Amino acid sequence: MLRGDRTRSMATPRCWSSIPVDIALNIAAFLEAADVCSLGSCSRFWRGICYSDFLWMGLAKKRWQMVDLGSKLSGSSQLPRVSCRLDEVTAQQVSAESRFLCPPVQGWREFYIYKHQSIARAVSAVKEFVDLCTQNESLEAGYYLKAVSDLHSYRLGFKDVQVFLFAKRCSVLLNLIGLHYCLVQLEISPSEVMEALCRSQVSEREIYVRWFKLGRWFYGFRLQDEHHSRKISLGELVMGKDDEVLGVLNRGAVHEVIRVHITQV
Repeated sequence: MLRGDRTRSMATPRCWSSIPVDIALNIAAFLEAADVCSLGSCSRFWRGICYSDFLWMGLAKKRWQMVDLGSKLSGSSQLPRVSCRLDEVTAQQVSAESRFLCPPVQGWREFYIYKHQSIARAVSAVKEFVDLCTQNESLEAGYYLKAVSDLHSYRLGFKDVQVFLFAKRCSVLLNLIGLHYCLVQLEISPSEVMEALCRSQVSEREIYVRWFKLGRWFYGFRLQDEHHSRKISLGELVMGKDDEVLGVLNRGAVHEVIRVHITQV
């Protein structure tokens, strides 16, 4: 390498400091939280940008849209009070065993980390419940719906489900619970859910859904009981290839359907 080229290559990093701060913030705002952390380790300049309260407030609002993350916030002096109020909401979302006092929060980055950890603990409790209730890789509908209800009580966002329940390391039952929660509780569009499943490479995973239905009465005669069984992939379920299965999962064992059994393939 020529001396001039070596000199230019050594001087290149200095150009980062010439980027206007507002442009650098806009660049970082397009990234996910993990990428922001990685970018912050590249240089002193980017570390200052990636620790910005403004940036982490945007990340928090994008991830947890069901909570007003300080829309009336006009100055950093109000931040601890708003964050503490949100932490109290978060503390109400976890079980009695895992509740703890609201820690001091100094900024939006600290709040984001604390909120993420709180959600992780809550989801871990749901995973333990599902593992405890699963027998021979099968789950009864009552336990299944209880897990979906728990996710709703913890107020998980769509991104939380993608991080904690759509991962390949999770069982297909947990994938299904997250899918159901997104479609029914969060009302996320099927195309968005399908895109998230494909990104996590779990859309082709399959389940068996079996349900037992009492025979109807017809002109004084009781018809035969009905046994139904469906094998369907998560992707097919999201895109509405068999609405009856999702309907049975959503209702559970009610009325004439007295048992619903979900088995991972």
